[in-house]
Amino acid sequence: PGEYGVGMVYLPVERHQRMICEGILESIVHEEGLAMLGWRDTPIGANSIGRIARASQPYIQQIFVRRSPGMDQEALERKLYVVRKRAEQAVAASDVRDKEFFYIPSFSSRTIVYKGLLLATQIANFYQELSDPLVESALCLVHQRFSTNTFPNWRLAHPFRYLCHNGEINTLRGNVAWLAAREAMLASPWFGEDIKKILPIAMPNGSDSAILDNVVELLYLSGRSLPHALALLIPEAWDGDPSMAPDKKAFYEYHACIMEPWDGPAAIAFTDGRVIGAILDRNGLRPARYLVTNDDLVIMASETGALSVPPEKIRFKGRLQPGRMFLVDLQAGRIIPDEEIKEQLAARRPYAEWLRENQKSLEEMPDPPRWQQTDFDTLVQRQRSFGYTADELKMIIVPMAAQGQEPVGSMGVDTPLACLSDRPQLLFSYFKQLFAQVTNPPIDPIREELVMSLTGFIGRELNLLDETPQHCHRLKLKNPILTNHELEKLRRVSWGEFLAITFPTLYRVNGGEEELERALGELGRRASLAIKSGYTILILSDRGIDKDYAPIPSLLALSA
Repeated sequence: PGEYGVGMVYLPVERHQRMICEGILESIVHEEGLAMLGWRDTPIGANSIGRIARASQPYIQQIFVRRSPGMDQEALERKLYVVRKRAEQAVAASDVRDKEFFYIPSFSSRTIVYKGLLLATQIANFYQELSDPLVESALCLVHQRFSTNTFPNWRLAHPFRYLCHNGEINTLRGNVAWLAAREAMLASPWFGEDIKKILPIAMPNGSDSAILDNVVELLYLSGRSLPHALALLIPEAWDGDPSMAPDKKAFYEYHACIMEPWDGPAAIAFTDGRVIGAILDRNGLRPARYLVTNDDLVIMASETGALSVPPEKIRFKGRLQPGRMFLVDLQAGRIIPDEEIKEQLAARRPYAEWLRENQKSLEEMPDPPRWQQTDFDTLVQRQRSFGYTADELKMIIVPMAAQGQEPVGSMGVDTPLACLSDRPQLLFSYFKQLFAQVTNPPIDPIREELVMSLTGFIGRELNLLDETPQHCHRLKLKNPILTNHELEKLRRVSWGEFLAITFPTLYRVNGGEEELERALGELGRRASLAIKSGYTILILSDRGIDKDYAPIPSLLALSA
């Protein structure tokens, strides 16, 4: 064990195209200093699956690779990761006709992933070696799912390389955008120069589960434990919990400075071949139940009774609580409770001390000598300039301001799409939120503050794969909506690395679209110059509108 790695490989069905892909993979194996042991046709029963699944079925082979002399198992795992990422990029960039078939479900010295467009009852008949009595495993991770966000295909079937996921990641687009922005700063002593070979991290056209797995894989192979990676990505509801231990809360607050949560209803089962466990999102919006038998068999599933176990053989059973983690250490032969996991994670670094020394809230900043007062005489004029309607004031803003209530509306919207309307539309109207709305209950941030936090952090992004005191050098905002008094505090901030500058986002109306384009270009140039000059906070202001100057839409100004 640990001497070689096994890769499950999906390949084109046509022989010539398949051999080209095999050649690409083999050459990269040799270039990375590993020894090629051979290929094996995976025994399959194609007649055991449905007609549609069979029509899109790839050719499935296994590749065997031996580690180089002096390489330990951890280094082998990282090198197999590099080989896989390079092979994916090389095949995607090639002129192989059927390259969309190429995919590597797993490439590891610890785990093998058997998956496809299969029902759970078809797995053993399709992957015939799983029925062989010589095949033994200490663990099994299975997820039969119905895709809500992507069209089902072989490469997006579960499990992925480290996890199965029941739910949706509603913040996916923002998470992926931030991940791409951080890639230029990635550095790790474990990877060295190889870090450049694994970019981009996120699987192109991947599902939310596939991309979450990509990030877990990166964090894990860069030195974090699997529980640590999952706790970073899917944290407990820590901000509004007065009963949480200070060290544990400091752990979560520190990691909130490093990466935003991958948020949404989620029950995630995970394994690296040495531990296996599950974590539930902080709202507990997906079920997860477990039982332990008298002969030390642990079963976890979405529903009780997924596997039939006589009651007299059950030692104990339970339900995974919101934000909690369930972990089985196969090497130690024991179940590790959530409290112990979180205590160990919180003790890794002096997180509380780092936060005290490097983080400040906006409330701690000195009061400005003066700030912009509200001009009620021009309120209606400004509301019209920024596109507010009477319906929005009556149905949305007034209930929120007067009673602190979530505005009541329809789940469906029957108004014409902005792109099809004959009337002028706000730029925001051309964009829609994309998530599985039916399966996500609404959250009230006021009355459900225990699990809902509006806290945000402002500061410079650093290397995601490292942990230093500078990672939490942040300004903490309790709310994303600032008053004029708070905004003036931010404009005048001068602490640590923080230095702010304000740019007007106005353009001359009589210049038309040419003037708008010129103003956007000038805004971008001034922002770039300010960053080179040492400013770390750029504030975009559309104050000062009048008959000659109109505001650049904030969405357009920010994207510029």
